[in-house]
Amino acid sequence: MAQAVTPEGPRPSHMYKVVMLGSMSVGKSSLAYRYVKNDFRELLPTVGCSFFTQILELDEATVKFEIWDTAGQEKYQSVCHLYYRDAHAALLVYDIANKQTFSRAKLWLEELEKKFLPDEIVIALVGNKTDLAAEREVTTEEGEEFARTKGLLFMETSAKSNHQVNDVFMAVVQELLRREKEKAPRPSPRGSSTVDLRGSGTRKRCC
Repeated sequence: MAQAVTPEGPRPSHMYKVVMLGSMSVGKSSLAYRYVKNDFRELLPTVGCSFFTQILELDEATVKFEIWDTAGQEKYQSVCHLYYRDAHAALLVYDIANKQTFSRAKLWLEELEKKFLPDEIVIALVGNKTDLAAEREVTTEEGEEFARTKGLLFMETSAKSNHQVNDVFMAVVQELLRREKEKAPRPSPRGSSTVDLRGSGTRKRCC
């Protein structure tokens, strides 16, 4: 759900639902916690889904992130679609030191592709735990190539060392705002500058 106001008033304000998907223990919760709290904790496995919020005061807009951190255990897989329904963005997280989690991220992408059209959701592939570089099983080039072929954003991060955590969320924000601008109607020749996104296909949050 996103709302916008006329340029004469306050800055545009947008609210986006972001879902984090990936195998158990890839660091989804730690990434969200680092981003929101600027702290690192070895968190217990998520049960079902946990929820974070973050408000960004940017030059061009105020953005509120609703971050849905889903459980990675197989037993929760059947209900995860309830959490990513109506999402505006998704972070597909894998552990660079665990090749199997990279393969699992590809399967999550297939699930998203069944639910969303390409222009309906911003997807970022995130290789986490760069602090474990000595144990790396997935090369940066592998991640980059897969993201390129699928049209995904890509970044490697470390929640532990705070490497590029803010950067990956900011990249998602910038892409979401870029798409907002593309959807916004152009001002009329008479100079009217009202922006109304209600008819642009923006979805309401479901939960």
